[in-house]
Amino acid sequence: MKLARLGAPGQEVPVLLDESGTAFDLRSVVPDLTGEHLGPDSLERIQQAANDGALPVLEGAGELRTGSPLARAGSILCIGQNYAAHAAESGAEPPEMPILFFKAANTLTGPNDPVAIPRRAARTDWEVELGIVIGSRALYLDSPADARAHIAGFVTADDLSEREFQLVESGGQWSKGKCAPDFSPLGPWLVTADEVDPTNLFLRSWVNGEPRQDSTTADMIFDVDHIVWHLSQYLALDPGDVILTGTPEGVAVSGRFPYLSAGDVVEVEIEGLGRQRTVMGASV
Repeated sequence: MKLARLGAPGQEVPVLLDESGTAFDLRSVVPDLTGEHLGPDSLERIQQAANDGALPVLEGAGELRTGSPLARAGSILCIGQNYAAHAAESGAEPPEMPILFFKAANTLTGPNDPVAIPRRAARTDWEVELGIVIGSRALYLDSPADARAHIAGFVTADDLSEREFQLVESGGQWSKGKCAPDFSPLGPWLVTADEVDPTNLFLRSWVNGEPRQDSTTADMIFDVDHIVWHLSQYLALDPGDVILTGTPEGVAVSGRFPYLSAGDVVEVEIEGLGRQRTVMGASV
């Protein structure tokens, strides 16, 4: 299933999108797309209502803003340097185990919403990433084979980063450069895990229409199942948590491209999961 949220900020309506793009109102089944409404039971109820023809069409959906497909995140957990070529362009060796850092939950925003470059920023960068949305609690999983049962679905994400804060003013951690408001555009939709093979999806990004990243998830050092299993050995992954799984080569920190400025248009896309378009704004 393809799930989305349409409407003005704070007034989004949860919808199911069919193959033609028609939006069906989900409010008779779930009040919104939050962690507590993305578990197996809720997804089964949504599917059954769709099969029964019990979901009304959302009139005027085509005129509505597309919000984040997740109403709110619990934790946003990020895996660093998970593509060998990106680690190399960042001047690092490929990691021997997943590198974990966190983004603030309030970095979540819609796939086409404007994003302001932070005050004092000098090196704002883009990163197309496959996002995992957790649907049921995962803690101390026995093996990576157990991971998929805890995943609600997958999303396109942009892990926007301010490299000066991340690498120079970091104090040894990365999150300062990752947590500016709206630095985690998500969507345009969430596709449920049963319809996605995350092992070989194309990821691409553009800045002002010029290609930047072009890779596949097959180049991940640690795959989706391994990441979920590994993290569950250290912390509980709860419904509504989002895991960003790393970015391939082709970002500005490589030195091959200029960093972002106000007015730049960043587009990121993942095969089957949709495309974002973010206009960067001036510092607030």
